[in-house]
Amino acid sequence: MAEEYKEALLEKHKYHEGCPGCKVEQMKQLRRGYPYLELSFVWIIVLSTSLPISSLYPFLYYMIDDFGVAKTEKDIGFYAGFVGCSFMFGRALTSVFWGIVADRYGRKPIILLGTISIAIFNALFGLSVNFWMAIGTRFLLGSFNCLLGTMKAYASEIFRDEYQATAMSAVSTAWGIGLIIGPALGGFLAQPADKYPNVFSQESIFGRFRYALPCFTISAFALLVTVLCCFIPETLHNHKQDSTSHDESYEILEAGSHESTASTGKAGKNDRKASQSLLKNWPLMSSIFVYCVLCLHDTAYSEIFALWANSPRKYGGLSYSTNDVGTVLAISGLGLFFFQVFVYPFAEKLLGPVLVTRFAGALMIPIQMSYPFIADMSGLSLSLMLNCASILLNVLSVSAITGLLILQNRAVDQSQRGAANGIAMTAMSLFKTVGPAGAGILFSWSERRLNTAFLPGSHMVFFVLNVIVVVGVALTFKPFLTTTARR
Repeated sequence: MAEEYKEALLEKHKYHEGCPGCKVEQMKQLRRGYPYLELSFVWIIVLSTSLPISSLYPFLYYMIDDFGVAKTEKDIGFYAGFVGCSFMFGRALTSVFWGIVADRYGRKPIILLGTISIAIFNALFGLSVNFWMAIGTRFLLGSFNCLLGTMKAYASEIFRDEYQATAMSAVSTAWGIGLIIGPALGGFLAQPADKYPNVFSQESIFGRFRYALPCFTISAFALLVTVLCCFIPETLHNHKQDSTSHDESYEILEAGSHESTASTGKAGKNDRKASQSLLKNWPLMSSIFVYCVLCLHDTAYSEIFALWANSPRKYGGLSYSTNDVGTVLAISGLGLFFFQVFVYPFAEKLLGPVLVTRFAGALMIPIQMSYPFIADMSGLSLSLMLNCASILLNVLSVSAITGLLILQNRAVDQSQRGAANGIAMTAMSLFKTVGPAGAGILFSWSERRLNTAFLPGSHMVFFVLNVIVVVGVALTFKPFLTTTARR
């Protein structure tokens, strides 16, 4: 039976021998069962690229203080913002270039380049001895961090059509968990000679470079991922793709051997889409813009949460240590993992990506409003409420972003998918460049207005975050956001 399937499939498709993309298409059509292996590769690659992005937030407050560039304690957030945004600025400058390279030379070389660059530049950041070295190494890390856009394209190509929601959920879940586990690692492993004197001495490298251990740990993981990536298949076709839709041919194969009269019309539509300018593709561009707004919120929230938790109670913070912040983020990561793996694919199938994004964004607003009031609590009630709020907010934020990733990859053909995701990464990185710098400035400003009548202290910070979410939710409605039917 399997041989008959294969023969019928080969008859319907003009597969090119030696083409890696054709081999992947054959594998997708003939394979049965859940794609655990592909899912695992997507997971670890995306996780490796997201870990270094926010791993510095729990210790950045103390790192800036050690550099001695801040004149007063209230100025630390200002300088912290520029270190945070240097990564995003570097990524904004190069994302389109890496997307075009991925479309021309393949996904796999770009993936390998990305994991190797993480191992090198993140380790160098951990060895920073001054403010400008920290900015420079983060900028280079961002410039060569070309994985997310490429992995969104790769995930949409390596999975069968019925697993597309799972594929995009895997990308956004691994990304979201990396943005949570990264700070958890930073919180637990920073300043190891001070926290674990029985293991690390003050004369060791980790005593002299107090923030190197979390960076070295992430770099070691990136090296391991680089080795594993040598075994992943390439998905890019090295020839002009046939006009026959693979999805259509599979449906034809399942139904029988008769020809589909609709295939020619749909193929023509796909050809027109492939030749369309990406900047004129409104389903793509509208979903990218909403994606950027929500990513701006996500980055600003990540930095503000760590600064707010680390800051003294007299300024409206929690006076948390790096370990305390790491514990909260680790718990949030665990909750996010279970939700995105077991719940999100069903929610997307039931509601669709647009409604999931809209509802998730709307629910984030009351949760963020509660944060300044949580700071007034103490003991068990503080821990319980803070962890619940953190889990819910991270789950909703990643769910909203996942829906937009699905819309972006449905809006283009494979020949344009790398460039399309490169455009999304560039735009998102520009927004995220503003996020950390703006968040740091906003946070420093809020600590100077603790006694004002209108939105004092941290109330103003979380109000601004809610304004960003409201804008993002408003843009999910027509006529701004338009969608492309499932291909």
